[in-house]
Amino acid sequence: MPKIAFMGAGSTVFVKNCMGDAMMTDSLCDSHIALYDIDPKRLKESKTMLDALNRSVNKSRAKITAHCGVANRAKAIRGANYVINAIQVGGYRPSTVIDFEIPKKYGLRQTIADTIGIGGIFRALRTIPVMLDFAADMRKECPNAWMLNYTNPMTMISTAMTRAGGINYVGLCHSVQACAPRLLEHLKITNVKNLQWKIAGINHQGWLLEITDGGKDLYPEIKKRAAAMNIAGRKDPAKRHDDMVRFEVMRNFGFYITESSEHTAEYVPWFIKPNHPELIDEFNIPLDEYPRRCENQIAKRATQSKELVKNPNLTHTRTQEYASGIMNAIETDNLFRIGGNVLNKGLITNLPRNVAVEVTCLVDRNGVQPCYVGDLPEQCAALNRTKINCQLLAVEAALTRKKDHIYQAAMLDPHTGSQLTIDEIRSMCDDLIEAHGDMLPKFK
Repeated sequence: MPKIAFMGAGSTVFVKNCMGDAMMTDSLCDSHIALYDIDPKRLKESKTMLDALNRSVNKSRAKITAHCGVANRAKAIRGANYVINAIQVGGYRPSTVIDFEIPKKYGLRQTIADTIGIGGIFRALRTIPVMLDFAADMRKECPNAWMLNYTNPMTMISTAMTRAGGINYVGLCHSVQACAPRLLEHLKITNVKNLQWKIAGINHQGWLLEITDGGKDLYPEIKKRAAAMNIAGRKDPAKRHDDMVRFEVMRNFGFYITESSEHTAEYVPWFIKPNHPELIDEFNIPLDEYPRRCENQIAKRATQSKELVKNPNLTHTRTQEYASGIMNAIETDNLFRIGGNVLNKGLITNLPRNVAVEVTCLVDRNGVQPCYVGDLPEQCAALNRTKINCQLLAVEAALTRKKDHIYQAAMLDPHTGSQLTIDEIRSMCDDLIEAHGDMLPKFK
């Protein structure tokens, strides 16, 4: 009977997705699922939901326990085979609000701000210390376990954990497995019978290097249709769509990116520009998108509680999440393929070795085994490196507690550096450090 510890179990919907999938998997259906969170109310809701799901779809075969607070964290992971992580340090309020509102005072606008940019940097600074505490507990309580991490900022956390965590680790994102199918759906390219694709790069900026149908290259048709849609959308507001930024990057760099246009717009210096405000509408860029999503989720929580927590006949349909497939592959030795975030170590030969990259990984009883890529197209590697520079400095700040590295990370962020002066960046970082207070460690 495997033990699965779920860190950040107050995320009720995500617990249902991952643990519901596990309950529908023969090798995992009798697992001990240990739920951990620091919020007792949300933890109780998730356990109530999962107990109902266990009865309704799993014949009560799983054992489910709940563990609340830092004092009970070690017990939650003791003897675990797998530790799934989905925490959000600081929550929406106050931390995410701080990440948006203080930069806005300096004229710096963001869309999602959880992976890179000034918001991503500060999310990393408050999250990496907690993650390293988890790793220390794992080294003591379950040294052979695998951590499956879903928490952002993925590249920065994965870099820190694989360099300093001392545990079995892989970072997981939702963007890889959906990239190619959704692109074809958006462009109305149908009757594809033998889809094959290859993706590599860094998280949220992985490149769709190949996309074929039975050996036929689909990129010429993809680029033709994407260009036509963007030309029409830039001229006519009624024809604007949600992927205009990615299509424009593909037009200029030759390849499609895994992550959404609202993310991509804040990863590069070309779209959110005070001296060109027309670009916001022209490329359909949703500024302050993440706060809107958070507010909508908060508003829906009461309804969600009724639908999930108070439903004794709760059902589940298997999702596309990687977690159950990874655990099943390790338990059964049945091969499973994922897109995983792991330390580079020469996997992508024209990116730095000391950063986490997102590549195809094969999983079996030996664990997660990343596949060699070689060189990315140079323009793709170059764009990745503009993000990596910032990410590596943010990790250095988290590991060394040196404030200068925070300033340097922000200066090297493509979006921040294109908008603000050095003095403004330093002042903004100081304001963010002060506003976060005890949510951040002390920097020197």
